[in-house]
Amino acid sequence: MNSSQTAAMARRGVLLGAACATGIALVTSGAAAQDLPTPEEMWQIIQEQQREIEALKERIVAGEAQVEETTQAIEAVVESVDAGTTGAGWWDRTQIGGYGELHYNIKENSLDRVDFHRYVLFFGHDFNATTRMFSEFELEHSLAGDGKPGEVELEQAYIERDFSDSVTGRAGIMLIPVGLLNEVHEPPTFYGVERNKIENVIVPTTWWEAGVSGTMTTEAGVQFDMMLHSGLKVPTDSFKIRSGRGKVANHDFEAGAVTGRIRYTGNPGVELAAALQHQADLTQGSDASGTLIVANADVTRPVSNSMSLGVRALYAGWEIDGDEAAALGADSQRGLYLEPSVRMALGGEESVGFFARYETWDTRAGNSADTEENQWVVGVSYWLHPNAVLKADYATLEKPGADDASTLSLGVGYQF
Repeated sequence: MNSSQTAAMARRGVLLGAACATGIALVTSGAAAQDLPTPEEMWQIIQEQQREIEALKERIVAGEAQVEETTQAIEAVVESVDAGTTGAGWWDRTQIGGYGELHYNIKENSLDRVDFHRYVLFFGHDFNATTRMFSEFELEHSLAGDGKPGEVELEQAYIERDFSDSVTGRAGIMLIPVGLLNEVHEPPTFYGVERNKIENVIVPTTWWEAGVSGTMTTEAGVQFDMMLHSGLKVPTDSFKIRSGRGKVANHDFEAGAVTGRIRYTGNPGVELAAALQHQADLTQGSDASGTLIVANADVTRPVSNSMSLGVRALYAGWEIDGDEAAALGADSQRGLYLEPSVRMALGGEESVGFFARYETWDTRAGNSADTEENQWVVGVSYWLHPNAVLKADYATLEKPGADDASTLSLGVGYQF
């Protein structure tokens, strides 16, 4: 094929391609023209889309309102719980506790006695993070009523308020801040079936009054207590301190009292305290003022992983003005006790402890006669659990002008 023929074929190819392209374009443009909506159809489409957009906006606005409403409801519940104003979940802020003790006393030359000495229930409630109440309801000697040996008592009932991390105030019926047992006397917390004589005869444990109190603590473990409260009404024919407790039961209140205490617990296992109380008139009528001084120590030290040694000591003394008390020799009343102990872990939550206690007291120390009494007590405590204990002890009492008397005591105690 020569060059002229080749050129002619090329021209024919170009013309054929152009024709094909023109045909394709005509077909395509025709189809597109047939698919395009008319202006009326386009307007309907736009209106439909607008309606869908408005409906979607309404749903979004409604959802935002519901979220806001739910958020406000949650915040209201949280605020009411914090303020303690809602009944929902009140049980989470209410505490129930208690303790009890059963005693069996086998006394020399006397009838044996069995007594469920105390059954106590605690009720507390937190109103909010800084204000709370606490109460203690007690049945003594198992059965109360006319001619029955027991009593039903309201031992504590007060409101407490934290004014800061270190300052707390109380108002109501409260235990006097004095001694080792008056505030902490649950059976698993002390040795012996019966409480010691000094914190019974000289410090009339358990001793509560109506009043107001304040407590301040420091980071060094020093605590200061001050309480203004109702006072004792000691009978003038005996001046027995324990007989003066009115228990806030429509009690005469001509003269009140003030009690102050400083207490150190900054070292684990160590408690040291001193308390002073003054009452303008112990008898609520004869102007016989009285002052009580108490000093106590409670120290526990581990000697191995399974054994610890402890010692408790307490001194208490009253000085009473007035001729009536002096005539009886009761113007000076005092006592002290010393109690060493050893406690051994038995594995798990069980432990056993042995103790000995010497007690001496005199409620007529103001006269020249020999009126001092002494008692030796030795015993064992077996803790089935830190809050459940079995006890046994043997006590020998020495009284002037009388033969020594011994008592074997068995006890069961618990707290929760």
